[in-house]
Amino acid sequence: MSPEVNDAANDDTCGDPGTVRPGGRTARVRAAVLRTAGDALAEHGFARLDLADVARRADVGKSTVYRRWGTVAGLVADLLTDMAEQSLPRTETGSLLGDLRANAELVRSTLADPRQGALFKAVIAAATTDPRTAESLHRFYEIRVAEWAPCVEHAVLRGELPKGTDPYEVIRAVSAPLYYRLLTSDAPLDEAAGARAAEAAAAAAKAGVYA
Repeated sequence: MSPEVNDAANDDTCGDPGTVRPGGRTARVRAAVLRTAGDALAEHGFARLDLADVARRADVGKSTVYRRWGTVAGLVADLLTDMAEQSLPRTETGSLLGDLRANAELVRSTLADPRQGALFKAVIAAATTDPRTAESLHRFYEIRVAEWAPCVEHAVLRGELPKGTDPYEVIRAVSAPLYYRLLTSDAPLDEAAGARAAEAAAAAAKAGVYA
């Protein structure tokens, strides 16, 4: 184990995942552990995720990992928190369709990535049986939908959409067919799939489906 990581493990403080100070050695330890946990999830799934193995692969003291995250579910919860924090901010193009296409492309390219796609499959599968993982996954999507909802609100103000349109439902409608394709078929998650998802959501919103 490197001296830097050893020192970081020694000065770790107890607390809930995500409450560490934002800089310094403790933050580097958290980053290393979460990166390794994401790799392990993508490679082997939730059922084979092991805190001791993550600690070994991340070159971090096992006691540090157990003290800070406690359980596999706690580690996955912090991973999802970090993913939400690191996700790209929304793009505003000045039109509803342009904004929804940008959102769709971000979701599509993430799910089409071999590592990220496998990671999401693993977490979604785990959420069906593990309540804490389900709660963390719901919070992740709440954060991401809230980030993009203003695009729809602005479209309402511009007169592109009916008053009372639910911005959260519109943003969910963009992502839904992309996740469906990821989880239920081997059809490619190509740019055309993203464009169709955005166009369908925009058309439905303009027709008042989400009002």
